[in-house]
Amino acid sequence: MMRKLAKGLLGLLLAGVVAGAAAPADAQIRLNAAYGDGSLQGPGKARGAVIWNHGRAVEYEDSTAPTPLYMQTLRDAGWDVYRLDRMRVSDTLPNSSRALAEHAERLKTRGYQRVVLTGQSFGAFISLLAAGRTEAIDAVVGTAPAAFGNFSEAYDSYRDNATQLWPILRNVRSARVMLYFFHGDDFDPGGRGEQARTILAGRGIDNVIVDQPASLTGHGAANSGLFVRRFGSCIIRFAEAAPRAGDPPCDEAWGRSPSPGLLQASAGSAPPSTPQPGRPGSLGPFLGTWYGTYLNGREVMLRVQRGEADNASADYVLGPGVEPDQDLEHVRRKGRVVEEELVFDEKGRNVLRYYLRPDGKLAATWLDKSGKGRLDTVLRRVD
Repeated sequence: MMRKLAKGLLGLLLAGVVAGAAAPADAQIRLNAAYGDGSLQGPGKARGAVIWNHGRAVEYEDSTAPTPLYMQTLRDAGWDVYRLDRMRVSDTLPNSSRALAEHAERLKTRGYQRVVLTGQSFGAFISLLAAGRTEAIDAVVGTAPAAFGNFSEAYDSYRDNATQLWPILRNVRSARVMLYFFHGDDFDPGGRGEQARTILAGRGIDNVIVDQPASLTGHGAANSGLFVRRFGSCIIRFAEAAPRAGDPPCDEAWGRSPSPGLLQASAGSAPPSTPQPGRPGSLGPFLGTWYGTYLNGREVMLRVQRGEADNASADYVLGPGVEPDQDLEHVRRKGRVVEEELVFDEKGRNVLRYYLRPDGKLAATWLDKSGKGRLDTVLRRVD
């Protein structure tokens, strides 16, 4: 969603950002309903208005990218969800942040009790800049903030994703600020979490800084179902009000142990076989119950038993997803050990592959039967 951002933030564009070059923003920066006009309740009914701000790409208009999944949690919680769609030709930090601040002020004038900005990468930068232009913004939620390229394509400027962030944070007027920094983000020079927390706390700005959350990696980690599961509730609380003593942890416990629904679905299965030591390539070490989560926000449980002729028989339980059509699934699979890998590849079915890691966990791969999809995760033994 944000690939190759760097090229668009170099050269003339970067010069335009610094100089504050003007552009005809009225036609090229527009506020739209994220889920259609019919989804809006209006200031009298909605809990507030939230504006999603996409990133900036070079090879295509990033305004065509979908609204991230976690915004649905705000919509479902009673918020009116908008998005600021920006054409590349006028999308600079000064132009876009100015337009965003003006839209926030209009929404407040219309009667919305709260106005919150959310943004990814370049969208996070303009959200923070807008919060320095007006007091009409109650909160900003920024994920993987970046506006000056990445390590591989903009080595000379990507450190500005840190150095240029600090004065922007110092200029935030009154909005509370929530920021997410992810491990393995090629746009992140590192060390931004603690410095951001220090700057905001020193100015008395309510803030939540989530730095390097486990299992969420890369620049687009916030676009995943796993991010929704882990942080959706926390974002809603933060949009509603400043953090308070006694609030639940921001990083939800989801995925740390099997949910009741997953356990209930597998309750009728035969008990798993006891794990057994064995030579490399034998079934014994794979026996038992394994649990983990996929990046799309679905739990997975694998209960492995010994089948006929030392082959494997397993219950594969997949928890419901964050999308309405992703129901819980429970299937029986038959597999075998191929060299040191446990493989389930029955004809006409998705392929499951597992191998034991040195730490005793199970590296897991799901492959769509058409070859068009792949999910990787790590399972741990839970029996």
